[in-house]
Amino acid sequence: MQYHIVLTEECNLNCTYCGGTRHIPEISLNPEYSLDYLRAFLSKDPEPVIGFYGGEPLLAMEYMYQIMDTIPAKAYTLQTNGTRLSEIDDDHLHRLHSILVSIDGNREVTDSCRGEGTHDLVMKNLKAIQDRGYKGDIVARMAFSDGGDIYRNVNYLLNHENPRFDHVHWQLDIFWTELERHTNLEPWLQRYEEGISNLVTDFGESMKDGNVLGIVPFIPVFRTLLTGTPTPHIRCGSGANSFSIMTSGRIDVCPIAPELEYSAVGNIYTSDPENLRNSLLPGPPCSQCEDLWVCGGRCLFSNQTKYWGDEWFNRICGTTRHMIHELEKLVPLANKLIESGTLIPDSFNYPELNNGCEIIP
Repeated sequence: MQYHIVLTEECNLNCTYCGGTRHIPEISLNPEYSLDYLRAFLSKDPEPVIGFYGGEPLLAMEYMYQIMDTIPAKAYTLQTNGTRLSEIDDDHLHRLHSILVSIDGNREVTDSCRGEGTHDLVMKNLKAIQDRGYKGDIVARMAFSDGGDIYRNVNYLLNHENPRFDHVHWQLDIFWTELERHTNLEPWLQRYEEGISNLVTDFGESMKDGNVLGIVPFIPVFRTLLTGTPTPHIRCGSGANSFSIMTSGRIDVCPIAPELEYSAVGNIYTSDPENLRNSLLPGPPCSQCEDLWVCGGRCLFSNQTKYWGDEWFNRICGTTRHMIHELEKLVPLANKLIESGTLIPDSFNYPELNNGCEIIP
């Protein structure tokens, strides 16, 4: 299974959609458990995928090193804001299977949400590790907010050459803030859907040349449409085969909302990984949706809280249905390209393991 290990709740940025260091009374800023307990818990899983998470995990770089040096794993991944990325030493850097770097698009877009100078610092650090020979998967992890242009932002990152981004993923900046803050939500969502349609067109054109654009939300969803094989659970795996180890040693279905009652399902002291499997699956309306076999369900936070109410929950799901139905139009083309040998079916086998991408925006 996959485990987000929260190395610290501290963060050195103060992004508009997050707010920086998280202060929750029952969750300490830094790990308060012994590394021996973590090692003993993870040793019960024959092939753990360990994802380093925060806060900003690289503020606890030495603890990350300790885990990598003492706890065997199928793979190690990292989600980071990129501000200290170049400080990772070569030994540990090259052992990271994939790195998800928070960046929202060009300089103007990124800095408006993450702080002036953030874009250039992240790009500088990415170039530094690629110049040092890092060959793992670099994923640009966007937060897509009001007023953004999804088509422009994704293309900026996909087409950036030095540094490169192998894949681009995004999450919609919704359900995390008060609904009243979003004064032009419907027009924004309509523009977003138009951008998705344009990205799908580019996705299809690229396939004609035997290439699959590294658009993370598209690739695994398209694989499901192409093969007809349903996704067995929510695509990020939360509550099914992906869990989070908080700084207290508590185990949550997801690291994003430890203050909510549904989140906690165990602890590293007494829980067994296999007994955690399928602890919490999406409920209505996801469980009753005809597109569940493709989508897998929305984020558990939004599914469990319905923070903006049923009407807006369903409207946001409409953007996912739009993406699915646009991609569905490309299935006949892909089948022809596969039959002719232009396209290799394995091109859609991404991600090869759970690297922390939620898949569904």
